[in-house]
Amino acid sequence: MQKGFILGENCLNNILVTGGAGFIGSHLCMRLLKKNYKPVVYDAFVQYISPFESSYQKFLDFRFLNIKKKIIFERGDVRDKGDIQRVILKYKPKIIFHLAAMPIADLGYTHPEEAISSILNSTVNLLETIRNLDFIERFIYISSSMIYGDFIEIPTTEDHRKQPKDIYGGTKLAGEILTEAYSRRHGIKYTIVRPSAVYGPTDVNRRVIQIFLEKAIKGENLVLNGGEKNIIDFTYIDDIADGLMLAGFSKGGENQQFNITGGRGRSLVECANIISNYFPSISYEVKPMDKARPIRGTLSIQKAKDLLGYEPKYSLEEGIQRYVQFYRDMNG
Repeated sequence: MQKGFILGENCLNNILVTGGAGFIGSHLCMRLLKKNYKPVVYDAFVQYISPFESSYQKFLDFRFLNIKKKIIFERGDVRDKGDIQRVILKYKPKIIFHLAAMPIADLGYTHPEEAISSILNSTVNLLETIRNLDFIERFIYISSSMIYGDFIEIPTTEDHRKQPKDIYGGTKLAGEILTEAYSRRHGIKYTIVRPSAVYGPTDVNRRVIQIFLEKAIKGENLVLNGGEKNIIDFTYIDDIADGLMLAGFSKGGENQQFNITGGRGRSLVECANIISNYFPSISYEVKPMDKARPIRGTLSIQKAKDLLGYEPKYSLEEGIQRYVQFYRDMNG
């Protein structure tokens, strides 16, 4: 059961979504509109992979099909403190969902300065801006399951040790620590959400299931790094968007950290086998897992169930089925 909402439904309150034009942010905006909130999207409209390989523009149009006119769009970069301050003071949002950040863990290796500035510096800019504002009711920081590093206890709870193995996870964890520090010092009410391996329609950032599906559509074979040993808690996009709504608005989410995931680890082999049901001609090759990557698995979502009433709706089989249908519909 939901544990009560800090803002009632049918409230025309402005809700700021940094990175709101992105994969997760756009799905969140759809849900905000359904509850009659007014999304204010603050986004730099940045592509993180080569524009020669990207479907960014096509999927951007699809994300906001029929709802563009209902959303306020402000182009800007959260690393620009003055500009984000301008937007916050202009629209006076009750709640801020902070999703704007480098979205791909591997890019942290090749672009460490960008990872630090887009994840950590942007978070500090927001916290510095809102620390003395009395109209902010909740700050929702979108972290990552990469903060845990190697999963030692499975299922992994929110209290698991935090030993990230990469710059991405390290900066996400630093953002969590600063969010909590600002809360203690300035009384900012917050919620921290830790997603894992989000996938689904309109993803453009070359996450694993997107890569697998696009290769399968082209008739190319799949490469599974780690095979059966590489176990990931995949999360369908609708589930993370629903979870964010619960985490951001439920009273039970105040000053808490949550794993918002599918709640079940699945191997890359299982993933490939599910995809092969739709593309029987493909095969796959198993290669050794990159030792720099953390050993992962199932994340516990019990806390989110207990405090928020969160319950993922889509198994990996159901999520991939919907994802495949999306590609088929897009391509006629």
